[in-house]
Amino acid sequence: MIIYPAIDLKDGKCVRLVRGEMEKSTVFSDKPYLQAKKFEQAGCHWLHLVDLNGAFEGRPVNSKAVSEIITNVNMLTQLGGGIRNMDTIEFWISAGINRIILGTAALHDPALVLQACHSFPDQIAVGIDAKDGKVAVNGWAEVSEISAIDLALKFEDAGVSAIIYTDINRDGAMAGPNIEETAKLAERLSTPVILSGGISKLSDIEAVKNVRGSGIEGIIIGRALYDGSIDVKDAIALANS
Repeated sequence: MIIYPAIDLKDGKCVRLVRGEMEKSTVFSDKPYLQAKKFEQAGCHWLHLVDLNGAFEGRPVNSKAVSEIITNVNMLTQLGGGIRNMDTIEFWISAGINRIILGTAALHDPALVLQACHSFPDQIAVGIDAKDGKVAVNGWAEVSEISAIDLALKFEDAGVSAIIYTDINRDGAMAGPNIEETAKLAERLSTPVILSGGISKLSDIEAVKNVRGSGIEGIIIGRALYDGSIDVKDAIALANS
């Protein structure tokens, strides 16, 4: 199981939100690339990046911070937030991002997902952020009527490398992950699923691992790594055990 430490970018800084509310951000570093290097030195192989401003504005905003991270670490990276056209996808992959996450575009422009998967095999993931089971987009400001599973099934044969499922009510709240709903989603799909939201202690990772054969192959961890509730080396060791 892969541990994905998260770096959320707001106004060029590394922050964490509570349930996606921009006004409830806590700044953990004003030099995100230094935080990325810490994760790399701890043994992480992947890094999960989100351009929070970009998610709301529909275009890349924290490009400088992302570029500094790419330049200063040798980790594999996945990036989401404000990526809604082929030009932006091509730009970031050319810059060195290994996997692009399409969220709002997956709901409003599914043809873009298909085109991107065709042009960049194994480098496109679909981010599905759900509130009470319904897909939320545009920085979680808009909640749709489509269920997470229905959206995920649309891309089963598209060549998507992963589905990143976030329970918004759990994100940043340190209340434990929604393993049950994530497992239900994973069991319906052949596409690998990455769980996001609510991981707050090592026993949460153990609980995800105990869902055998569900198709959950990765875990994104954010706030718990920053406030010390989870040591990243311990998380990696447990995930690999």
